[in-house]
Amino acid sequence: MLARISVFLLLCFVMLPGRVQAETKQPNILFLLTDQWRAQSLGYAGNDQVQTPNIDALARQSVNFQNAVSGCPVCCPFRGSLMTGQRPLTHGVFLNDVQLPAKAVTIAEVLDNAGYETGFIGKWHLDGRGRSAFTPPERRQGFEFWRALECTHNYNRSFYYGDSPQRQTWEGYDAFAQTRVARQFIRDQSKKGQPFLLVMSYGSPHNPYHTAPPEYQRMYDPERIKLRPNVPQDQRAAAQKELAGYFAHCTALDDCVSDLLATLKETGVDENTIVVFTSDHGDMLHSHGQIRKQKPWDESLRVPMLFRLNGAEHAKGRTVDTPINSEDLMPTLLGLCQIAIPETVEGLDYSGYLRGGKNPSDGATVITCPSPFGEWQRSRGGKEYRGLRTTRYTYVRDLNGPWLLYDNQADPYQLKNLCNDPAAAPIQAKLDALLNKKLAAQNDEFLHGSKYIAKFGYQVNPKTGTVPYTN
Repeated sequence: MLARISVFLLLCFVMLPGRVQAETKQPNILFLLTDQWRAQSLGYAGNDQVQTPNIDALARQSVNFQNAVSGCPVCCPFRGSLMTGQRPLTHGVFLNDVQLPAKAVTIAEVLDNAGYETGFIGKWHLDGRGRSAFTPPERRQGFEFWRALECTHNYNRSFYYGDSPQRQTWEGYDAFAQTRVARQFIRDQSKKGQPFLLVMSYGSPHNPYHTAPPEYQRMYDPERIKLRPNVPQDQRAAAQKELAGYFAHCTALDDCVSDLLATLKETGVDENTIVVFTSDHGDMLHSHGQIRKQKPWDESLRVPMLFRLNGAEHAKGRTVDTPINSEDLMPTLLGLCQIAIPETVEGLDYSGYLRGGKNPSDGATVITCPSPFGEWQRSRGGKEYRGLRTTRYTYVRDLNGPWLLYDNQADPYQLKNLCNDPAAAPIQAKLDALLNKKLAAQNDEFLHGSKYIAKFGYQVNPKTGTVPYTN
């Protein structure tokens, strides 16, 4: 009799549909990727000029990596590192409009093999066959559900591909239409009960700045925009005008994030879904007299990085100052899902740290520009660099030697370059030695960009350094 009771109780325990099974189910991942959204342009980051109430609320529920960087701050290199957990000189995507090799081991392939449904919506920019070209299933790097285009920033006349080469049009402002498809993907997956990875990859707030829906543009008067003190006087009017449009895109995306988070709740998968919000790089927007990205200043380099882990109280509303880099995203997400990290991965796994464990970082991460191109071509001052972004300092060398040194704690707008200042000599020497150590560990010889272009066989415009592409 006792044995029969024990068996009965064991069966009841195994068949419980609620808490026990939910705790063992693998988490979903909703990865919210924006384009050119700098870390400084969010309400939770202290910016009272831009309205981002929904992302601010997300930050209060998340771990906020306030020193997150895009290690090679331009579009395709970040995306290659996100997908592979490798650095640009390993996966080879250190320029825009080149193909991530088919041999790459990507996060989507790993999760697909682990039983995940994988979906990608929006801007891809890793196929290198032309910005309007169809990407067939065998070149989608492990993503099964596909509603994407290589690249466009025409947000109001945007198209995409599904599983056939037939172009399909996003209705209206594309971020809104993409969000509707993402919400339906979540609804469908919640019914199946299969874990999912969904990358929702928006094209904005990347320029053109003044193409957000009119109701969002009306929210921002350029003349009332307050600027960072590192914007030169002669560029302030242009910066105010551009920021007004930029903020309009940001607020439109903030509403998209709200809709997606609401769908997680509506479908009952909220508690078992990891939410990441980030960007591929920032935007100078005239700080230091510069525009766009690739550059080693914080407006280009630093990106928002929120990890929401529902049910983990130690992770709620926590701000950390340790740097995290682009190649760290894949291993961290796999670690959070308790899935083996491939040997090809070079990034750090922060999953234990997110759960309250040890910090895997030494407080410094490498930043690079292997070969300048496009908007930062050599005729505009573009040049190769290697550097460190630490919890406190930015240190950068170009091919001629030390170039930049900022104490970001004492000088958050990076107005005073301490490089080769005798008073800063001890910290410069320490950072220089650490940079040498890290470059040696990464087998980075810090060569002229032409050497890497030749190594990977890329053909570039000799004046701009850009790989020719078609729209």
